[in-house]
Amino acid sequence: MSNASPARAGAPAREVPPAWLALLAGPLSFGIAGPSLILPDAARDLASTLGAVTWIVTAFGWAIAIGTPLLAGLHSHQGLRRAVLTCAALVAVGAVLVVSVPALPALVLGSAAQGLGTAGFTTIAMSLTRSARSMGLVTASLATVGSAAPLIADLAAQVLSWQAALALPALSLLAVPGVLRHRQDDPAPRAPFDPVGAVLLTAVVTALVFVPHAWGVAGAAAVAGLGLLVLHLRSRPDGFVPVSIVRAPVFLLASGLAFLLAAVNFGMIYLLPALLTGQAGWTSGQVGAAILWPLLFGGLASYGVIAVTAKAPVKAVALLFPGLAAAGVGLACLSASPAVLLVAQALTSLAAASGQGAFAARAAGAVPDGARSTAMGQFNLCYLLGAAFGPAIAAALAG
Repeated sequence: MSNASPARAGAPAREVPPAWLALLAGPLSFGIAGPSLILPDAARDLASTLGAVTWIVTAFGWAIAIGTPLLAGLHSHQGLRRAVLTCAALVAVGAVLVVSVPALPALVLGSAAQGLGTAGFTTIAMSLTRSARSMGLVTASLATVGSAAPLIADLAAQVLSWQAALALPALSLLAVPGVLRHRQDDPAPRAPFDPVGAVLLTAVVTALVFVPHAWGVAGAAAVAGLGLLVLHLRSRPDGFVPVSIVRAPVFLLASGLAFLLAAVNFGMIYLLPALLTGQAGWTSGQVGAAILWPLLFGGLASYGVIAVTAKAPVKAVALLFPGLAAAGVGLACLSASPAVLLVAQALTSLAAASGQGAFAARAAGAVPDGARSTAMGQFNLCYLLGAAFGPAIAAALAG
């Protein structure tokens, strides 16, 4: 791994304190999980349907999916300062829109802008980590904020407004001065930007996001786009998707397992409320309070698990975390007891949160130093796609 770049010629390299990186990345989870309890209020005040206002969340999800590789590419080709300031501008503009304009088109646009910016922040934070503990703190912040986000957003809506609750991802802006103060750009020359590669990857990602909802058309579009991207890689091996990443077996294994763990965890999050309501007769409030604890456990405990497994061989973690996820799924299939179901959720949450950090560190270490930020963008993209596919797969199984 490369050392932090000096702030000026001859100055010692400085690593960004992990706490700043965690603050930079963690608020992304507010945009994913935060709106779940406040969307009915938004629908009422906008005189709209609940289905229509869910486009606020859909726009955020699409934006973080495409923003992850795009902003990672900006970081790789234009440097840290320009990437951080671009992300900050996107988040700030998005927050202003959702707070000040109570109209659905503006809310959707503002949510998308925040998604793009926070996706870039998260990839930058992960690319700046220089130890397993730092990576673990970053990924633990994402999981921990995600578990508490619905309750925090609901409280913000009661104290301020539901529009203010939609702007919670903007808390990531608090970390920008600290990150820029501790880490400066690498003055080394960068390869020219690859617009064709960026467009092709964006098209593939967009198609993949819609595969769970329209698998025929979206699947065909994804395959076609992927084929064109592979052909493009032959002419631009150092382009938007460097060949050095595609040809790194450890990177591919880590990214694939991250996708799998995210799909299992978010599938369980989708299924568990229905199981608890149907089998135990719990109310939605009881279910929400109960699920909070296994999710918090997974996020908080993952930091220690990542630190303990930091020096473990790739094969060991490749068996450990999928094994934990499989154990969780097995428990959920074998028993309808609320206590067992909550333990199952705790296992899948721990597997996903720990696996994200552990596999991210190994994925970053498997590629050349110059491709680190791009690799983190591609890795996070795989994890986010798993988060999108999990609920859709769970819904198909439940149906």
